[in-house]
Amino acid sequence: MLEHYTVSRRVFLSFNYVFLACLGIICILPIIHVLAVSFSSSAAAQAGYVKLWPVQFTLSSYDYVMHKPAFFKSILVTLKRVAIGIPTNMLLTVLIAYPLSKEAKKFPMRTFYAWTFVVTILFSGGLIPLYMTVKTTHILDTVWAMVLPGAVPVFNVILLLNFFRGLPKELEEAAFIDGAGHWTTLWRIFLPLSLPALATITLFATVNHWNSWFDGLIFMNSPDHYPLQSYLQTVVINRDLTLMSSADMKSLTEVNDRTAKAAQIFLGALPILLVYPFLQRFFMKGIVLGSVKE
Repeated sequence: MLEHYTVSRRVFLSFNYVFLACLGIICILPIIHVLAVSFSSSAAAQAGYVKLWPVQFTLSSYDYVMHKPAFFKSILVTLKRVAIGIPTNMLLTVLIAYPLSKEAKKFPMRTFYAWTFVVTILFSGGLIPLYMTVKTTHILDTVWAMVLPGAVPVFNVILLLNFFRGLPKELEEAAFIDGAGHWTTLWRIFLPLSLPALATITLFATVNHWNSWFDGLIFMNSPDHYPLQSYLQTVVINRDLTLMSSADMKSLTEVNDRTAKAAQIFLGALPILLVYPFLQRFFMKGIVLGSVKE
């Protein structure tokens, strides 16, 4: 492929390939190291012997994290949150992005509403008002407390509305001439043409719901209702002894803080690592096209 280019162009492309390859290796090495630490013994990890391969291979860290009912309860809570949160995010994002993608002459209040949403990125009411709102609406200690406060991801709205604005206006005009309304135009024309952007914001929503842990600690009164990341943060990182059984106490002699954290990081990242390859071909196109305004 390079033989069709000039010498300077070939040198430039070769340098880029080498640079990107090195950058990819640099990015993947920390993941390999974390995985190796999670499979190593407590003594080897504590002594710093583990590099890119497990030393004194053991599954003690994973046994400590996974071998109890509370762990699987937290997974079910997280799956429930993802199953409710992602459709909620996507539906509201689409319904908000479509009208905001129109020109001001078609939607006179567009600029006002757009800035109303943008302001929420820059300023928030604070943690105490948020907690009081959740408590007053009687959704405390339910999955809705982790879904509704972030039901409208404004960054995703901005990406999608800019993607909508980049679609040919002639398609919308042709649909209106044929008698289609806004609902038909949205669901039959805009959405089928917006798969890259939709895949991108779906990935963002999935990562957000899966990795979020702080709201679970705040809004859940019972550890039985903790999502996975809140559970791991409490039991593995902080090691709240009130949530540990006698068997958990005994396993602490085989697991140190470093191997437990490594197991947590890998388990937390594994679902996203499995999902991303299926969305990767849409991701770059969606993030680039959705971030550029005409």
